[in-house]
Amino acid sequence: MNTLLPPHRIRDLFARALSGMYRQEVPKYGQLVKLVQRINAETLEARPQLRAQLELGGDLGRLSEERHGAIRVGLPSELSTLRRLFAVMGMQPVGYYDLSTAGIPVHSTAFRPLDPDELSANPFRIFTSLLRLDLIDDEALREQARSLLRQRRIFTPGLLTLIEIAERQGGLDADQSEAFVHEALETFRWHREATVDHDTYQRFLHSHPLVADIVCFKGPHINHLTPRSLDIDRVQREMPDAGLDPKAIIEGPPLRDHPILLRQTSFKALREAVRFSNGVEGAHRARFGEVEQRGMALTAKGRRLYDRLLDQVRQQVPDAVERPDAYRDSLQQAFSVFPDDIDTLRRDGLAWFRYHPGKAPAQASSLDGLIAEGALRVTPITYEDFLPVSAAGIFQSNLEDGKTPDFQASSNQQAFERDLGCPVEDEFAAYAAIQRASLEDSLRQLGIDNGLRQRLIDAAGSA
Repeated sequence: MNTLLPPHRIRDLFARALSGMYRQEVPKYGQLVKLVQRINAETLEARPQLRAQLELGGDLGRLSEERHGAIRVGLPSELSTLRRLFAVMGMQPVGYYDLSTAGIPVHSTAFRPLDPDELSANPFRIFTSLLRLDLIDDEALREQARSLLRQRRIFTPGLLTLIEIAERQGGLDADQSEAFVHEALETFRWHREATVDHDTYQRFLHSHPLVADIVCFKGPHINHLTPRSLDIDRVQREMPDAGLDPKAIIEGPPLRDHPILLRQTSFKALREAVRFSNGVEGAHRARFGEVEQRGMALTAKGRRLYDRLLDQVRQQVPDAVERPDAYRDSLQQAFSVFPDDIDTLRRDGLAWFRYHPGKAPAQASSLDGLIAEGALRVTPITYEDFLPVSAAGIFQSNLEDGKTPDFQASSNQQAFERDLGCPVEDEFAAYAAIQRASLEDSLRQLGIDNGLRQRLIDAAGSA
């Protein structure tokens, strides 16, 4: 047997191939990538301290390759096979997202690498959603959707064979990996031929635009790709000059000196020509280009504060798209109580940090003391996941115009994991493990004795 490629190599091959395909299918995405890359380069030139922080935290090298995408499927069997597909590339399901609370009839997870070295090698992620057929009120329409979905085959026979080979031999060699990427692209490819007639499409569209997008086509087609920006506000301002039509607001927290979690925006979805099964020519609106700016991961305590402040803003300005200036002002004001300096965020246990050894300590009694004398350095751990409200906001901005129905909140992680075929990983546990491992390794390198080292580790974990 030939040498097996490490998962990040296969992931890198796939991410590059997917990005190339999407550039051809949605040329405006290529324009967006060029805009983001130029602004990133100029930002790094103007802010050497940011460059140094990214370099120390291992984020600088991965910046130009950073991407995430999104895909939506209709059946549990499709979701389960995607889990196996992504596992070949070293991507695990992390987190559970119930988007029904925001009027989107899906629940989701994010497939991504978990290991810090794998993230540094290639941090590609796919936000993956499963249609909630139970949220389609019309019983006849719901059964028609189920029937249509059962008739399609979104994975090629060649891909299924290669997944089985990877599972049997523990990976793929170079030739098999190339074939795997070629076959996997077919699942994510755009098909302009709908599987239903125009009237049926309209009925699904009326039920919910996302239902039409998932049910009425041969495959799930990737609906967006997302480069990572270091200055998303500038990207938002400059999109119109690049011929791109941005959505009204940036989703997520406001502009800060020390970014937290995730901010996202996009250019609005394109109306693309489709041919319905009865020969009628029409249009469908679903695919777009997104931009993200990633900040530091927050602890459970930090997330509770974030969620409370964001909920306060959404209650004050529920019509954010119609009143973007009022929304931005309210957001900035509400988040003024969220600490915006590294020391407070660390001491108050609001965010996760990676520790790095510095100079030999003169006295080792506390973490604060070690940091103050330069024996320990800290960098924020980058948030690698997603925000349900932000994801829903992006989806809603890029669906067909018109009101979408509200759904009764119906989170069902147990059912999602059953359909997925495994439990989802706990994102908070993943960040805690990275912080703990980095601190333990740094203290060991500094020569801190076992008893004190354990006390310092425990103190950091309980902050």
